[in-house]
This record gives sequence, C-alpha cells and structure tokens, in this order.
Amino acid sequence: MLLAWLSHRRACKVKQEERRQRIEDLPSAFHEPVNLGDQRILGHSVGALVSKVQSGQLDAVEILTAYGKKALEAHKETNCLTEVMMAAAVGWAKNCNKQGPLAGMPVSLKDTVGVKGWDGCIGYSAWVGKPAQKDSALVRLLRDAGAVPFVKTNIPITLLSFESASDVFGRTTNPHKSTHSPGGSTGGEAALLAYGGSRIGIGTDVAGSVRVPAHYSGIYTIKASVGRFLRTGSSSSMPGQEGVAPVYSPMARTLEDLEYFWKAVVSMQPWKYDHSCLPIPWRTVDLSKRPLKWGVLWDDGVVLPSPACKRALETVVDALGKNGHEIVAIYPPSPYEGLKLGCSLILADGGKIATAPIRTFESNDPGMVQAMGMFRLPSFLRWLYTVYIRYIKRDEVYAGILDVWHEKQVVDFFPLVAKKEEYKARWWDFWSEQELDFVLTVPNALPAVPHGGMKNGISSCGYTFLFNLLDYSAGVLPVTHVDSALDQLHGFKPRNVIERSAYLDYNANDMHGLPIGIQVVGQRLEEEKVMEGMKIIEKLLREDGKEYKLLNADLKM
Repeated sequence: MLLAWLSHRRACKVKQEERRQRIEDLPSAFHEPVNLGDQRILGHSVGALVSKVQSGQLDAVEILTAYGKKALEAHKETNCLTEVMMAAAVGWAKNCNKQGPLAGMPVSLKDTVGVKGWDGCIGYSAWVGKPAQKDSALVRLLRDAGAVPFVKTNIPITLLSFESASDVFGRTTNPHKSTHSPGGSTGGEAALLAYGGSRIGIGTDVAGSVRVPAHYSGIYTIKASVGRFLRTGSSSSMPGQEGVAPVYSPMARTLEDLEYFWKAVVSMQPWKYDHSCLPIPWRTVDLSKRPLKWGVLWDDGVVLPSPACKRALETVVDALGKNGHEIVAIYPPSPYEGLKLGCSLILADGGKIATAPIRTFESNDPGMVQAMGMFRLPSFLRWLYTVYIRYIKRDEVYAGILDVWHEKQVVDFFPLVAKKEEYKARWWDFWSEQELDFVLTVPNALPAVPHGGMKNGISSCGYTFLFNLLDYSAGVLPVTHVDSALDQLHGFKPRNVIERSAYLDYNANDMHGLPIGIQVVGQRLEEEKVMEGMKIIEKLLREDGKEYKLLNADLKM
C-alpha cells in the first residue's frame, strides 16, 4: 500500500511539474500580454481566420500565439489545461495545410483525444507517462484540414461526472464563478472556450458530457449520433462499453463557429479516416417552407427543472410561440424508464473497468464514490435498503434505480439491450405520431453545481442521458444567466430522493450570474436539422433583444 501511495504521489507530482515546465519554457511571445493585434485575431470568427490564412493575410503562427496567450490566461484562472502542446504546435502551424478548410486554426482537445507523443492519461496516475503511439483518426483529419492542435483539456477521473477534477491535474473551475463546476466530463474544454482561450474544440458525450459543460459554462455544442463523428484511436475509461455508446462531438464559442467547424470536418470525408464513421456528407436543411412543431419536455418525472432553468426554457418557448411556431407540451414514452435503462447499461460491469486503473488512495469523484459504494454493498443489504426506500419511504422512483444498480451477467445484459431497442422504437413511433420537428428541454435541472456537487447530483442526469440512450442528435445553446431576484425557489416539495438530493445544491444567490442553456433535440443523424433549429432560436432571441452575452464578449465579432 505504501508503495502504491508513493507511486501515485510521484506520478501526480511529475505530471504537474511537466505541465508547469512546458508553460515556463514556451517562447517569450506566449508570455507577453494580449495586445491589440491579438485582440483583433481573437475577435474574428473561425471562417474569417481561415480565409485570412488561405489568402496570406495572416500567418498561422500569429493566430496560434494569440490563442496561446489567451489559453494560458484561462488556465491561470480555471486550471483547464492538461497537455500544453504549444511549443510543438509552432512547428505544426508553420507547416500546416494553408489551403485546407481549417487552415491555421488552433483546435483544443479533450484529454482523451490521441495525439502522437502526448499523454492521454484522463486523470489516472497509473497512465501518466504512456504517450499515444500514433495520432487518432480525428487528429489526422484535423492536420490534413490545416488545423493546429495546441492544448488538451481537463476531465474528471473515470469521465463519469459533471465536474472535472483529479489528483493528477487538480480541479477545473467555472470561468463565470470559481466556486462552481464548469461541467464534465468535458469541463476543461468548456472552461477554455467560455473564457475565450479557444474558439473550437472537441469533447465526448455518453450521458451529457459535452451538453452539460456547454450549459454550465455558456458555450455551444451539438452531440452527434453514433457514426457521425470520428472517435477511433483515443483514450477511454470504459473501452468496449457500447450499451449506451459514447460519441465525440465538437464544441464552440459561438454558433457560427460551431456550424463552420461541423461543415469543415464533414467536408474532409471523415469516413475515409475512421471506419466507424458513416459516409454522410453535410446536408442542406431548409426549415422555412412550413411552420415548425416544437415539443416541450417540461419535466422528466425525476427531477423538476429549477426556476432558473425553467425560465430559460420559457424564454425560448415564448419567442418561438410569438413568431408563429407551434408549441406543444409532450408526454413521451417514460423518460424515467429511459433513465433506468441507461443506468442498467452504462455500468453493467459494476463500474469495474472505469475504476480498475485507480490506485490505492487515489481520489475519485464524490458522485462515483457513492455509485461504487452501492455496487460494493452486499446484495442482501442492497435489497434491504431498496425495500426501505420503496415501502417505508414510499419512493418508487429511487427504488427503481436501486433495482437496476448492480453488476450484470451476459445473460442479463442481452435482454437489457433488447429493451433499449424496444424503447427506442416507442420513441420513434411517438415522434412520428406527434409529427414533431424538435424536442425542447433543459440540459440539466440545475445550473452549474458548486464543487463537490456530484455527491448530491450523480443521478440527476436524465435530461441529457435520455438522448444518448436514444442516439438522437442534441444541441445546447446558452440563453441567459441565473438571476437571484427572478430564480428563487419557493414552496418546493421534492418528489423523490434523487430530486431532493439534486436540489441541495440549488441556491439562486450563490448561482447568480451563471449561464443557463436549453437543449434542442432532433432524431438520429439529424445534426444539420438541429443546427438550423438552434439558429432559429438564436435569431429570435437576438431580435427580441435577448441575445446571450458571452464571457469576455469583446472577443466575439
């Protein structure tokens, strides 16, 4: 045990010193303050910067330097970076494809993304010092497109949290309020983008891991359906977990940048880089020919949206309704049933694979500590606790989750996959019968939680997890900020343990000023349609004088 503890502490110290030294050893230009020339670069959209590189008006190294400076500022404020690749990126920028669709554009990457010669330890101290042997399919495509990977960003150990912390890299904070989480598992990426230290980046999502950080931090994303975006050749905490399949997806500081990035990546024919990608070009979607029907999911039956999040959703619904769109409250196949199925599938191994690399004394996320504690409870005691919750506390919702929260055998797992497919078919029928164009809902019941909040909110993930289970395309865009005067909680009576626990972290005074987003959902492989839906909402909010104000908004042009 002593040797394991020493090895763990040594690995953490080595990694943190390596990161510090790489920052210190950067060329002097990266340590200078952001100047007016840098501000002009930071204020341009991705499309404008690429155009200037292609025409020779801007040098890729200039762009890298401007974003490198801003990324270091963001890291100083939020501790968002893991691998600082800027010194190597100078050479990559000099030799980038200056006619590619991402010519000279710095791209930030979640720590999981495989870059040859660089670690992707995702917070496990046992994986420190084990660099990728080759570039992932995604990085190869980005380089061919002219992009310049320049930093990797922080995550929670195991990747199973809406916070981003580990012993190896420390805790990332929300750039809007340092006492709160930027989200997870792609939290470092969200913090960097929200601060302005990057314009486009890559994350992953298996239960909300790009959408919740977008909601918590005030940025944009569209979670891809399986097969639409590259994923081969990167790190994972649960290799082979396909019960609820994880996906890589882009994130961006603005909706304009998100659309440009999606189009640029797909224009490179990602199916020629990654066998898992479907050969689907970017398609033109015209939503102007008929009125659109938006189904609103106001409540998933497990955790009621907080006053702040409900207000953001109401703001969007009102804007759409005033402009001729059809708005209907929907009551689809039970979202609670979807949560139970997702919980049954995602950790069907009892969490053994995700926690296997964790060394003795290595910290885990507080929510995962609770989850693993339930897995390790003797079956009789778990049964007894479930009986208590169901019959004494009369909480069927939480009892139902406890029923499925145990390790599965293969003979148990296959029927669960069959149930998932039957559930997806019911949703498909519902969507068709209702003739919906989109589903609107919150990305999470709460805005960004305070650090350690996953201890209370580990099970409050239904609004995002549902659409991973269904494999639907789902985007998040920021709408407003928490207002302590408007968003107080009055007369709330929790319906179940999950809801009561989640609301322990809701405090409109402490959350004042934090971003709030909404979620726009399309069906499977409808990323283009979701993009157009998000554009409609943003346009209407802008026309109403309710345009979202980005952090460091002077960087938006």
